[in-house]
Amino acid sequence: MPMRVAVIGAGAAGLVAARELRREGHAPVVFERAAGVGGTWLYDPAASTDPLGVGGSYSGLYASLRTNLPREIMGFLDFPFVAVEDADRDPRRFPGHEEVLRYLQEFARRFDLLGLVRLRTEVVRVRRDASAASWRVAYCSRKLAGAGSEELEVGEEAFDAVVVCNGHFAEPRLADIAGIDSWPGKQLHSYNYRVPDPFHGQVVVIIGCHPSGIDISREIAGVAKEVHVAIRSAPCEMQGTSTDHANLWLHSMIERAEEDGTVAFQDGSRVKADAIVHCTGYKYSFPFLGDDAGIYVDDNCVRPLYKHVFPPQLAPHISFIGLPFTSVLFPLFQLQSKWVAGVLSGRIELPSQETMMHDVAAFYSEMEARGCPKRDTHDLRCTFEYEDWLGEQYGMEKIEEWRKVIYITARTAVPDRHESYRDEWDDNHLLAQAHHDFTKYM
Repeated sequence: MPMRVAVIGAGAAGLVAARELRREGHAPVVFERAAGVGGTWLYDPAASTDPLGVGGSYSGLYASLRTNLPREIMGFLDFPFVAVEDADRDPRRFPGHEEVLRYLQEFARRFDLLGLVRLRTEVVRVRRDASAASWRVAYCSRKLAGAGSEELEVGEEAFDAVVVCNGHFAEPRLADIAGIDSWPGKQLHSYNYRVPDPFHGQVVVIIGCHPSGIDISREIAGVAKEVHVAIRSAPCEMQGTSTDHANLWLHSMIERAEEDGTVAFQDGSRVKADAIVHCTGYKYSFPFLGDDAGIYVDDNCVRPLYKHVFPPQLAPHISFIGLPFTSVLFPLFQLQSKWVAGVLSGRIELPSQETMMHDVAAFYSEMEARGCPKRDTHDLRCTFEYEDWLGEQYGMEKIEEWRKVIYITARTAVPDRHESYRDEWDDNHLLAQAHHDFTKYM
């Protein structure tokens, strides 16, 4: 039966969810708090007023950011992300963030999604109306008024189902550093980093070695006096004592910060630093959900969820798109969206609540037995087993082999060529197959 569905967020996940819901006969309404579609890819040159938080900024991109995966595998499965040879476009395999935003805008126009999106409209509360078997979605809209001012309008509407697509990057995670409250230097989360200029001539400590930490540390090294990167003892893409920058050093994690400006590392080294940049990732956050949603976040594990999507006790009327990581995300969003849309229409049947709860419990037990921390619950570990399972739910073939191989090749190139992997690659033999498959959709 067709349903009226609230989709929270108009980034990549929300846009493809809206498309798949409408294809299945539903009536999606997409709520987006920013002034345009694109989610985190909608670059905002103005950082938050809170250097460690989000504030009024809706995107944490830095100006020089390029994708860390090649475009051939980034795009939705039936809408290839191919290079366009125009003067104002970025034809590189690992393009800048502006090109990804253009791609998402083109996707929205191609499938006539913009009319489904309510821009400048933030969902503030989602609650279950048990008596009406529906969900009440309260929102606040910012309407443009005269002289550049805004007027606020509040409203509440009923929906048959809610699909949460608010992304990974809602709440910055900060490193826990002993003595940091009395440390006199400047702190910043990577969410609020845009350009390296403010760090000119300074001694800067970077915490973290994921893609943002790798990029930002090397960019700041171009203007700073010294850059010191603190990394975990576990294997890491930047681990080692030497770097390609004479003024950049690698350390173990920070042990403490001191009142005189010193930062002490666990390896015994010490530096007097002007700034600390937390490239430490994000926490899942759903401030609009109340206790009646039955969902809570425990050490970045969103639980209980069947297959990272459905809370068993309320399925299928609330679902989550886009929680997993270490995967090719846009195709993953599409696969999850197809599953959710098919379940809501009744074309695809979920197991019983009891069976789903048993599956969730078994999954958590298996993770615990392997010694995996809760924060890795949604880490797909590059196996593609989950993506292939999703495809099976509605009779789709498995993810193309070339897509899997390009993904693994790109990820494994980073440790050895973190300075050049975006511009030097050795998988050209796979591109012919990719572009041959793209012709079905172009």
